[in-house]
Amino acid sequence: MVNIESRSIKSIPVLHAFDEKKQGDKLPLMIFIHGFTSAKEHNLHFAYSLAEKGYRVILPDMLHHGDRMSDVSADRRMYSFWDIVIQGIQDVNTLIKALNEEGLIDPERVGLSGTSMGGIITFGALSQYPFIKAAVTLMATPGYEAFAYWQIEKMKQLEISLPYSQEALAKIMSIIKPFDLTANMKKLDNRPLLLWHSKVDQVVPYSQSYEFYQKAKPLYKNPENIQYISDETSGHKVSRTAYLEAVKWFIKHL
Repeated sequence: MVNIESRSIKSIPVLHAFDEKKQGDKLPLMIFIHGFTSAKEHNLHFAYSLAEKGYRVILPDMLHHGDRMSDVSADRRMYSFWDIVIQGIQDVNTLIKALNEEGLIDPERVGLSGTSMGGIITFGALSQYPFIKAAVTLMATPGYEAFAYWQIEKMKQLEISLPYSQEALAKIMSIIKPFDLTANMKKLDNRPLLLWHSKVDQVVPYSQSYEFYQKAKPLYKNPENIQYISDETSGHKVSRTAYLEAVKWFIKHL
């Protein structure tokens, strides 16, 4: 039977899913990160499916989301997107270290996944943490700088005034640059990576993740360790097929 408990790990609110018969065992770990404006409980189907297969699954709330919601306005949260992403990357490290110290995980079997913003955090974490052994990104982009410029252009097209000076924008770019996996592709180091994206996604550009995949694939000693699944109709929404493929990927590679 799968147990799902609500707890806090180093002040990060999470949902923790596991097989009750293996509650205190060292299990392979899967962290799944929600998208922008979403929350941890919206991905319980992933947690249940993987916990049922013997994984310890952690669903954390990101900064300004879920149980970490503060009194920030919707606009301020939107303009804090990259702050949330960078904090999310740090949170991944915090969670893994804490669970390892508790003796609850096999540190050689750690996986990471997420949708949209959660997938963007996953890409950034891959650029920093070699102990992540396998990953799945759903409708996300590894190109931090390219996506930031794309966001700015979209706002201009919508005639939304940016609350940043040129100096402030330059500072944001300098902060996110070290996490841009498109500039650090060797850090993938042949680790299993599945990318899923819809060709008709209007929120995160399909072209950015697909171009990354095309460049990354020749770097893999084992080409089967990297896979790209294109969707024709879903838009910015994870299909059931994507969910099932993500679960299968971790069962195979973690």
